Amino acid sequence: MWSDLARPPLDEGALRRALVAPAGPYAALDVVATVESTNTALAAAARQGAPDRTVLIAEHQTAGRGRAARRWVAPARSGLTLSVLLRPTEVPQARWGWIPLLVGVALCRTVSTLGELPAVLKWPNDLLLGAGRRKAAGILAEVVPGPAVVVGIGLNVTLRLDELGLDELGLDELGSDELPGPGATSLTIEQAACTDRDPLLRGLLRTLDSEVRAWCEHQGDPVAGGLRDACRQRCATLGEQVSVELPGQPALAGTAVDLDTEGRLVVLSGGQRRALSAGDVTHVRSAPAVP
Repeated sequence: MWSDLARPPLDEGALRRALVAPAGPYAALDVVATVESTNTALAAAARQGAPDRTVLIAEHQTAGRGRAARRWVAPARSGLTLSVLLRPTEVPQARWGWIPLLVGVALCRTVSTLGELPAVLKWPNDLLLGAGRRKAAGILAEVVPGPAVVVGIGLNVTLRLDELGLDELGLDELGSDELPGPGATSLTIEQAACTDRDPLLRGLLRTLDSEVRAWCEHQGDPVAGGLRDACRQRCATLGEQVSVELPGQPALAGTAVDLDTEGRLVVLSGGQRRALSAGDVTHVRSAPAVP
């Protein structure tokens, strides 16, 4: 059994007083004990007219989802599991592909500042920590009718080394990189300066609000707003030899060389540059440690 010792619950009332209007930038915030998936639940609320900047946080997910229908599994209260509903009406939908990258920048800044850890991004949706650059967080953005975007974030905070083994979870047959395992880590494992979920959550949501506002003020232009440069600076995938699994196509091998103005990963392969908007990326050559 997973233990919730030293894993106190989040204080919904205090979070609302700090983050929900008029004191904060969010329209609504709820903390639930258990939910199948915060993204699924918030997407349903979005279809019923939930307002922009609605936040749903779960202490435990029973059927959390990552990219490509993978599952995201973690012990109760061992991390931050939340979804945020955004309705960026100022930005053309053609630029909404930047949203998971924008959220990644906000997450990276929060962990770097409060956790005092070197944090980088793996395109398009993973936060990597430590010299080994192991995965500590994932991001899943989904467009729903309205139109709106629901962004799910899962960050491992107090997950321990003894909780990383897949065998004891009975989940090893799934073979998913979204599950805790040898490639995973947490703020606690990396000895972060802050492993208190409350300030981490407040910092993340405030930083996310600032990033979204700046992006919207420039109508989603990633160059004018500085988002493209911010992503480039933090993207550990750039400069790496990569193998990209593409839907319905053979894997593409090459060197990740840039992010284009649509947030796509540009891969140099066989002397040709290809811009990819989707795909599972594997870093073939290990990246150097972050100074």
